[in-house]
Parts: sequence; C-alpha cells; structure tokens
Amino acid sequence: MSGRRLRAGLAVLLRSGAMAGRIRVEKEGELGWIVFDHPERHNAITTDMWEAIPGATHRLAEDPAVRVAVLRGAGERAFVSGADISEFQEQRSGAAAMAYEERNARAFAALAQFPKPLLAMIHGYCVGGGMSIVIEADLRFAAEDARFAVPAGRLGLAYPTGSLRTLVSLVGPATAKDLFFTARRFDAAEAQRLGLLNEVLPKGDLETRVREVAAQIGANAPLTLRAAKRVIADQAQEPAARDATAIREAIGACFGSEDYQEGIRAFLEKRAPSFRGR
Repeated sequence: MSGRRLRAGLAVLLRSGAMAGRIRVEKEGELGWIVFDHPERHNAITTDMWEAIPGATHRLAEDPAVRVAVLRGAGERAFVSGADISEFQEQRSGAAAMAYEERNARAFAALAQFPKPLLAMIHGYCVGGGMSIVIEADLRFAAEDARFAVPAGRLGLAYPTGSLRTLVSLVGPATAKDLFFTARRFDAAEAQRLGLLNEVLPKGDLETRVREVAAQIGANAPLTLRAAKRVIADQAQEPAARDATAIREAIGACFGSEDYQEGIRAFLEKRAPSFRGR
C-alpha cells in the first residue's frame, strides 16, 4: 500500500467479532478504495468480511465526494484467494450453508448495484470468491503475476447463480463451462484474451495505471456516468426485468442538471469542465 494513501486516505475499518480479516475503506478525495485485508491467508474472505462488503459499498456510494471506487487486496501475494475454507465445516455445511450463501449473495449484489464506476486492481491469486468479486467490477486491471481459477468443482460446492450469469455474460457459455468444469488455473494473459480483463500490466505499473484511469473517469460528469452504468446494466437483463422508468429518470437527471449546463459552457469556452454531480 502506498505511503500516500496511508497519509491521505481516511481509513474506516469495518469489522465485527474477533475473527481475523477485515474490509478496509479508504478515501482520497474523489477516489475510494475497498481493501480486502487478510494477507496472512492470501486475503481469503471470512464470514465477517462478507457481511462487511455491503456496508463498505454503501459508505462510498453515499459519499458525494467519491466519484470512483477501486477494489484491491492487501499485501503482495493476492487479490482474494477465495472464501476462507477454514470456516466451511462450521459456516458452510448443514443448516448454516444457506445462511452463508445468502450472506454472499448480499455482498455480490452490493457490488453489482454500486452506482458509481467500480474498478478492480488485481495481483496474485484471484480465485473462487475472488473471481466472483472482480467480475462485478466495471473495469478490471491485473498485474502479470495474477492467477485465476473457479475451483468450486474441487470443493463440491455450488457457485452462486448471479456470479455464473455474470461470468457467462463476460466470456460466453462455452468458456464459462470450461473454467467451471475443469477448475483449472489460468494466467493474466489468458484472462485478458477471454474477456475478463481490460488491461494487463507489469506489477510495478499496476497502481499507477489504475489511478490514472480513475482520475480520467473522475473528471467526467457523475450523473452521466451513473446513467450510463444503469443503462448498460439494464440491457444485460431479460426484457421483462428492465426498468424503463428508472432509465428515463436517470437520463432526465442528466439533462436537467447543472453539470449539463457546465459541460456546454466549458465546450464553448474551450476549457475543461468542472463537474459537481448535480
């Protein structure tokens, strides 16, 4: 983690109980970070961490200063290595299993419904639950050392329906079956060829590039980005599930905004716009 973020970031620790692992929220002006912080177990996600994800996304979604959010793993070895298997016998078996799955579903839904641009910065292991997390991001950037897998078949557990649907939308049904049926590991170069990644970079360049893209996004009109994200997500739904009223409202909010007027003035005055998200 950079010293700049430690100095400038506002760290909010979201933790319940005494179990190891936490979700850390940091804010640097227009940029928010959601950090999976359990490096001693390659950032494996504990029950408490799954429960903390909706609260983390809510904090950043409700903060008007934050324009873009980034998902990342703590330490040097992993983004997220999956769910913490040490909890499975107690938390993911018998009557407790469905409660665990519902907890996961709330976490994935919170990421999928995050209204602002959401980036994933991936290094090292990105396996199982880590894959489910990053595919909910809007843009995904990985270091060359990133390694991916969907190992559910080796554990005998069922993969969440929503995560499989998202994976199919990114790579197609044949490739999704390959990854799921074989449970094989694959590298960042293949992940990019399959459509899972936007860019692959040397590890030393990864954070700089993510910050650069985040700054470029953050300079644009927040209401426009929110509307675009909503429309694109809506088009991925079955026609019966699409919300035409919400789409009209999101588009109308852009045209009725101060930012729309600022964008026109800035264009005519040949200067960079200064958007305020209203």
